[in-house]
Amino acid sequence: MFEVVTTPIVQAPMAGGPTTPALVKAVSDAGGLGFLAGGYSTPQQFEQQIIEMGDRPFGVNVFAPESHRAEDTDIEGYRKALVPAFTQFGIDTPTLPRFTDDAFGPKIDIVLRHRPAYCSFTFGLPEPRILSALKSAGIVVGITTTTRHEAVEAERCGADFLILQGPGAGGHSGQFDQSAEPNDTPLPDLLDEVRSSSALPLVAAGGVGTPGDAARLLEHGARAVQIGTRFLTSNEAGTKSCHRRALLEGLYTETVRTRAFSGRPARGLRNEFIDRFDADAVVGYPQVNAMVGTVKKAAGDDPAWQNLWAGTGWAECREQSAAEIVREFAEHLNTRRPSAPGRA
Repeated sequence: MFEVVTTPIVQAPMAGGPTTPALVKAVSDAGGLGFLAGGYSTPQQFEQQIIEMGDRPFGVNVFAPESHRAEDTDIEGYRKALVPAFTQFGIDTPTLPRFTDDAFGPKIDIVLRHRPAYCSFTFGLPEPRILSALKSAGIVVGITTTTRHEAVEAERCGADFLILQGPGAGGHSGQFDQSAEPNDTPLPDLLDEVRSSSALPLVAAGGVGTPGDAARLLEHGARAVQIGTRFLTSNEAGTKSCHRRALLEGLYTETVRTRAFSGRPARGLRNEFIDRFDADAVVGYPQVNAMVGTVKKAAGDDPAWQNLWAGTGWAECREQSAAEIVREFAEHLNTRRPSAPGRA
């Protein structure tokens, strides 16, 4: 019933620029499953990217609206903490940003209109009626989860497959409640926990730097593995030059989780911005993300002031094509050729 992939690799939908149609095409054409990132794009941009994909099988990812809304008093406190950064770059102190849902409704309408093979959600659960509409349109639906409890909720809601994200993942934690402390259960153990109570196909995500990492996750019951950071330095990625340089040249030596850039827990290379502002960071996505965006824009190509999202396998990054990355994993993993995540 579903398209078959020749290697169990899913390309992570990295929002904010790195995921381009060229990257998604290259991964899908090489035998993996590519995902467009709907986050941060306008509905018009999102729709145009879907159109560019043609008739090959691929997926799209959409940010679910936040269930936890930050308090303006918390955002105000962090705005005051950021005044030295505003001053350093000659920025007028911005007004408090408003909460937005990233044009969730219009993007769902676009997905239903174009009917890509797959649609996944990050940051929470959409309403059951939305999942029902997508599935009725023949779209296979996945939910990003970070705990066994979230996995149970997602299955109850009607998900066809689960992206199980471990603590080593780069970028934002997909946890449903942004105010919660992120789950630190190692990904293999998390797979065991969820597999014991769910028969849904599982895609393991987070810290997958090598084919050996991927093989271990498949041994723990994953149907496929999701890779993000390795693709950041691929030829087809739209990664910012300072981000690419930081990964390739080893400008920083470790990754940490922080709320400093966006108000949501996210893992990235530890740089000056994190060192200066992590202690003052508050729960507050997407408002904090918008507020810090003014600093990042003013800082330009200086990696000390950018969110250099990276998973724990970041040291494996190198310059190569997306197809070469897929082939590298395929050579090690293709003793098994599972179908792409779908309704079993």
